[in-house]
Amino acid sequence: MQEFFKQLKIQRWDDHRYYHHSRINQSLHLVSAISFVVAYGLLFVDPALAALVAWLVSMTTRQSGHFFFEPLGYDEVNQASQEHKEAIKVGYNLQRKVVLLAIWAAAPAALWADPSLLGYFEPHTDLEGFARHTGMLWLIIGVGGLLFRTVHLFFIKDVMSGLVWMTKILTDPFHDIYLYHRAPMALLRGELIEPRPNMDHAPS
Repeated sequence: MQEFFKQLKIQRWDDHRYYHHSRINQSLHLVSAISFVVAYGLLFVDPALAALVAWLVSMTTRQSGHFFFEPLGYDEVNQASQEHKEAIKVGYNLQRKVVLLAIWAAAPAALWADPSLLGYFEPHTDLEGFARHTGMLWLIIGVGGLLFRTVHLFFIKDVMSGLVWMTKILTDPFHDIYLYHRAPMALLRGELIEPRPNMDHAPS
């Protein structure tokens, strides 16, 4: 277990230092994290609504921060190119995220074209039914994306790396609230990029 938590700490640190320089991105991650926690709670009472919140609020704010506000050039602080960071990314790098988001966007279109989705759903009769079926479909995509990459890591790295990454993803909302709760205030002070005098090693 000691090695598990050590690897979890490393994955979290690398994710932060490589992919969360922008205070706007950090602030959007804070919004995302809070809404993900809400979605976690909704899972127990309304899974379809939980998935709608997770994808429409949590994922859109989180990924827009990465795609539109995070610097994509050479990382002077970490002495790493964007290509290097993308190549060593444990989870979903930007290219993999594009594929996942394309599947997410195609899901409601497929449901609109075939309301029963090849017999999986009772065809919806109104907009609410369409939205709830979309939510359930997005829930399946979210769980499937998580499990697919976890098992993929079992083969390209090792079982521990996959389990550590899955744990990181599931606990990221809580960790992000802790990590980025001061980002909005820093942004209001005009600080667009987090000052990083030494990012070589994770804090002990």
